[in-house]
Amino acid sequence: MKFEYATVPLLSHATKQILDTWGSDGWELVQVVPAPGGEQLVAYMKREIK
Repeated sequence: MKFEYATVPLLSHATKQILDTWGSDGWELVQVVPAPGGEQLVAYMKREIK
């Protein structure tokens, strides 16, 4: 299997909506970490390349 990856900034007031949108496009959440500066979160996503 081959994968592609994306980093997605998460807005605290729309986190679920952002993740649901990416998930409906086939992306799987791998990890959420603080962004540099610590004021925002970043989601690491992956999906299989077909």
